[in-house]
Amino acid sequence: MVKIPELAVGWREYVDLPDLGLSRLPAKIDTGARTSSLHAEVLEEFERDGERFVRFAVDFERPHVRQICEAVHVDLRGITSSNGETQKRYVVKTPLRIGDVQFRAEFSLADRSAMKFPMLIGRSALRRRFVVDSGHSWLQSKGVRPVEGHKP
Repeated sequence: MVKIPELAVGWREYVDLPDLGLSRLPAKIDTGARTSSLHAEVLEEFERDGERFVRFAVDFERPHVRQICEAVHVDLRGITSSNGETQKRYVVKTPLRIGDVQFRAEFSLADRSAMKFPMLIGRSALRRRFVVDSGHSWLQSKGVRPVEGHKP
């Protein structure tokens, strides 16, 4: 028998990446995507204490801030985007917090500047933790009243 998680997320949520110093990032929940993705510009690869890292920049349109982040570089993978194009992307692993639940998740670093949400949470991160209620928003986002319906 499969255990179904009791926590539900809406189709969009605010999430935190605490080890990167990023909080309240608007994220689209997308069960059609396997891998999660973060809007970032890769600056460089480097090694620290025998471990591979990647340094990248996350730009916020408002208030025009650039946050420089470092994370363990897990892989360089071919990721197929929503338009069917496969791109080589850096994949990093870092803690992710959705509501009160924190866990380590993998993210590909991608140019999401043309997308409405700087972060996409894929099914691998959600698996065995959350169920998705696509008819609601902000179910796990503190300080935001949950919204029913889809109004992009």
